[in-house]
Amino acid sequence: MKNIKFKLQKITGIPLMKLLLVFIILCFLNGCKNTAPTSVLDAKPESDADNLPRITQQMVPPPLLPKFDQVDKDGPKIVQVTFVVKEKKIEVAPNDSIWAFTFNGTIPGPMIVVHQNDFVELTLKNPATNTQTHNIDFHAATGAMGGGDISLVNPGEEVTFRFKATRPGVFVYHCAPGGAMVPIHVLSGMNGAIMVLPPEGLKDENGNSLKFDKAFYIAEQDYYLPKDKDGKIKNIATPQQSVQEIGESIKTLMPTNIVFNGSQGALIGKNALTAKVGDKVLFITSQANRDTRFHLIGGHADLYWPGGKFNNKPYTDFETWAVPGGSAAAVLYKFREPGTYAFINHNLIEAFDYGAVAQIKVTGNWDSSLMKQIKKPMPIK
Repeated sequence: MKNIKFKLQKITGIPLMKLLLVFIILCFLNGCKNTAPTSVLDAKPESDADNLPRITQQMVPPPLLPKFDQVDKDGPKIVQVTFVVKEKKIEVAPNDSIWAFTFNGTIPGPMIVVHQNDFVELTLKNPATNTQTHNIDFHAATGAMGGGDISLVNPGEEVTFRFKATRPGVFVYHCAPGGAMVPIHVLSGMNGAIMVLPPEGLKDENGNSLKFDKAFYIAEQDYYLPKDKDGKIKNIATPQQSVQEIGESIKTLMPTNIVFNGSQGALIGKNALTAKVGDKVLFITSQANRDTRFHLIGGHADLYWPGGKFNNKPYTDFETWAVPGGSAAAVLYKFREPGTYAFINHNLIEAFDYGAVAQIKVTGNWDSSLMKQIKKPMPIK
């Protein structure tokens, strides 16, 4: 050791302790420069879209999601999507109907799936047969009212714009044509969600890579159907009349109907979702207008990403998860037992009296180590 110290001092002419101090300072400064994470406040775009490859994503009706890769294999790209606005009368419950304003004819609108740093290039078409001006506001976008300012189309017009998906997570989109028309259009069904996956895919609570077997999109929709003087739901003849009537009925702040995916019974019985024991299922949930809370009876949220944002470490073992109005959430559950599960809004009045309930039918073998009936019902002794 003395020989090493002597040689270093002889070569440099600097005492060993001073050399060590200089080395430590340089390492510290270099470490601070290279390892400190960049704040979300300082993040800058790494590329523009001019020379990126393009793909077209074919939209499908919820609760299904379009075809996508869980891990980004090819880097940033332009994802081309087309929405056609459809104004149509639908039945939201037996004998209850509404003139719905929709993206691609469904409530909610289709789920879009991209990866962080992809560009979403949306063409919005408003056919001449429609009566209203429409646009789209993406909560995942940055600037121009989420795209609302540059996507306004009158009947007979179409527009194309794009935005960069800079933040991973699930986000609401909705029509926002301005002023009092915003809640009227949203509460007539014009909302949906987009999922922005991290390029490397999802991670569990320990930071390990995570793959899921299925994904479903369940959106809660609150309606405010106009009533006559006797309290009966009115039969509205035209979209124009619907706008006027709903513009008044929403001011009560008292929904007449609260349903999943557009109408009562949309996700139960023959329309129930399906899975197998062992499946890891990602549930994306959204509510474009009011606060709500979701619960899977007989199951849990094994993983729950706070606020539906994938940069946040997922919580574990949630029984019920809240979704503030104007947002979306993502949870993952691995089904461990067969049976028919109820997926509900855990305001039980809104679930069982209003219709905010879905079913998941799960097939497979029963695991008695998790639950077992010891005695069947019998007269009390």
